[in-house]
Amino acid sequence: MNNRDILTQKLAEAKLGGGQKRIDAQHSKNKLTARERLDLLLDKNSFEEIGALVKHRSTDFGMEELHYPGDGVVTGYGTISGRLVYVFSQDFTVFGGSLSETHAEKICKVMDLAMENGAPCIGLNDSGGARIQEGVVSLGGYADIFYRNTRASGVIPQLSAIMGPCAGGAVYSPAITDFILMVEDTSYMFVTGPNVVKTVTNEEVSSEDLGGASVHSEKSGVAHLTAANDLEAIEDIKKLLSYMPQNCEEQAPKKDYQLGDEMRNELATIVPQSANQPYDIRDVIGGVIDTDSFFEVHENFAPNIVVGFARLAGRSIGIVANQPAYLAGVLDVPSSQKGARFVRFCDCFNIPLLVFEDVPGFLPGTDQEWNAIITNGAKLLYAFSEATVPRITVITRKAYGGAYDVMNSKHIGADMNFAWPSAEIAVMGAKGAAEIIFRREIQAAADPVVALAEKEAEYAAIFANPYRAAERGFVDQVILPEETRSKLIKAFAMLENKVATLPKKKHGNIPL
Repeated sequence: MNNRDILTQKLAEAKLGGGQKRIDAQHSKNKLTARERLDLLLDKNSFEEIGALVKHRSTDFGMEELHYPGDGVVTGYGTISGRLVYVFSQDFTVFGGSLSETHAEKICKVMDLAMENGAPCIGLNDSGGARIQEGVVSLGGYADIFYRNTRASGVIPQLSAIMGPCAGGAVYSPAITDFILMVEDTSYMFVTGPNVVKTVTNEEVSSEDLGGASVHSEKSGVAHLTAANDLEAIEDIKKLLSYMPQNCEEQAPKKDYQLGDEMRNELATIVPQSANQPYDIRDVIGGVIDTDSFFEVHENFAPNIVVGFARLAGRSIGIVANQPAYLAGVLDVPSSQKGARFVRFCDCFNIPLLVFEDVPGFLPGTDQEWNAIITNGAKLLYAFSEATVPRITVITRKAYGGAYDVMNSKHIGADMNFAWPSAEIAVMGAKGAAEIIFRREIQAAADPVVALAEKEAEYAAIFANPYRAAERGFVDQVILPEETRSKLIKAFAMLENKVATLPKKKHGNIPL
């Protein structure tokens, strides 16, 4: 056999993976192979594989007799919509996708290349965890990956798709990356599995209930997106990347857009006349942004705040919005964490921020206080205050108390603040304020109910509007709702070349 034939044979073996090994039928159900996933993710014929012939070095427990080229992970680079990306795709058909020393080295190599060349790194995770036959060597491999995830954070976008098991120490690499996508029914993440949980706490729980896609998208907030199958997850990765730049020194891709009539009359009737009546902030978002450009993340977690990417006149922007349709849009522990994380990502990668504000305050109660609403609320405050990207706020209705300050107010560095005529900017609602300010007069009145209503109306006339704030310069313009899109397009264009510098320091100490 000549050299060319030997190479052809070895590459063929690598592409076969561990297909000859017995695979658990339930695990493989409705799942694509590692290479099929890459074929769908990357532009046609753009993938260049690195390390296809790598084999493990272990000799313990009979491992010297088991060698499969690639050692359980396919790594390399290619393009998505013509843009360079680095990828690794774990292959469950080879030793359950378990991570060995050489498996980790392959992943580290593409991560290093991604950093050196300023391009996103995408991980398709499908692994049973550390390869136990290698002991501490495999654990060291995980640490090598974690270290690179941390070094790359804020330098290049890092995306993780969980397309099978991801357990134990393996979960911490995706956790450090910017976005986590999970596939329903076939993926799960947890630090300790059901058997360990039962032994330690006597709880009986399935893998799905402990760490499935629905759990992490709704309860823990670990997963930013979920998909029904591998194909949908891959399409979400592509769409997500379209809003991002290649690295922290570039701008996100801009789509061609011709300015026309930017008035949106439908915005005039979205906010109800009654301040206590809910509405869906997504209707406001949809009326302002480019048609069908909103890509929401963390949709099922902390629904009282809405975050996601969109385009405005072709420009990529990040949106943070209180949601009056859920818990009246109050800020609580989960929503503060969700908002802060998203704001910091956008600031890392030069994506301007648009905030829609309708917030009655922070959620009261012992549960919130005991779960550190003070520290968690401060995370959102810190994230906005630290951000140097263009930042614009539109107050649609309520902006009460400390939550007014936190939601990208002028006082913490917002560039432009607009308010609709329906905006109410005050320390608290008119009724609560009247009960405190006029307590004695109301108690002494012949009819306390009538007196309270009169004082409430008096307070509302003075403070339940945007004009006091506009007089002080805390609001730049009071605008009609239908003008909002036009005003925002002009404001973001004006801020396009914004330059801001932070004080010299190693890094801040965000209240984690």
